Amino acid sequence: MLKQTRTDPLKPGMHRRLPGFHPMATAIAGLIVLLAMPCRGLAADVAASDDRAAAWQERLDKAAAMQAEGKARQAEADRLLEQRNAECAGKFLINDCRNAAAREHLKTVRETRRLESEGRNIERAVQKEQLAERDRRRAEELPRRAADMELRQTESAAARQASSEKRAASEAGKALKAAEGEKRKLAEAEKLRQRQAAHDARVARKMQQAEQRAAQAAEKK
Repeated sequence: MLKQTRTDPLKPGMHRRLPGFHPMATAIAGLIVLLAMPCRGLAADVAASDDRAAAWQERLDKAAAMQAEGKARQAEADRLLEQRNAECAGKFLINDCRNAAAREHLKTVRETRRLESEGRNIERAVQKEQLAERDRRRAEELPRRAADMELRQTESAAARQASSEKRAASEAGKALKAAEGEKRKLAEAEKLRQRQAAHDARVARKMQQAEQRAAQAAEKK
């Protein structure tokens, strides 16, 4: 028949503490686990980040090419306008010729401006997305940074506590040794006093005996 072991119920507000349990050590262990725990989908996130960076660079290259093309077309249109105006100077309907050249030039200018504007819009869109991505990453890193700071603070507190405990133990050990030394000195002093008292007693007895013998010898005379 098994013997039941009696366990005392805990009072309200009390917690049973396991042997060897140390709150600060447990806190440090929990923070280390949090920092060492791999982020969910870390590899996928890195791959996605690389893909986004490549896509951004591709769009930025396209935007730069569009703006460069717009500037080149603008320069070419200006050159052609000057050439057409010079050619129109020798024609009979000079104004009609120049108006036609101006309309062609304006058409090209509008196209070049459209290209440059679209390129700038692409650049602004990419910059906005990059800023949003930086903000997102910063927000994701905040808990880890907070945990890292808390770990450093906890470790520092643990180090200070350990140093304080070590210093207290050292001082207690010194005090104990000093007390033991004083105790030994008192014991040795007591032994010396007892030996001196015994010696003095022996000397006194011998002197008394000598006096008695001297007195007896005088009486016999």
